[in-house]
Amino acid sequence: MEPLGLFSFLIVGLIAGYIAEKVTGSNHGLLTNLVVGVIGAFVGGFIASLLGIQLFGFLGALLIATAGAVLFLYVWRMIRGR
Repeated sequence: MEPLGLFSFLIVGLIAGYIAEKVTGSNHGLLTNLVVGVIGAFVGGFIASLLGIQLFGFLGALLIATAGAVLFLYVWRMIRGR
């Protein structure tokens, strides 16, 4: 993935967190969606690099971050026993 600027990174994180919230049926606030999306971007980027997946641009970053955020929320729920 090509690097994004800070503002773009935060926008991707916010959108990815919102999408992950809807996919997993969660109910978070704006700040939590941002945090989940940013964590998802790191998780998704790490997994994508391990698998050799390369996506470029804003949409590529959004797909990777969303997948990572959904995975993060599912693992978080398993840990918390929800």
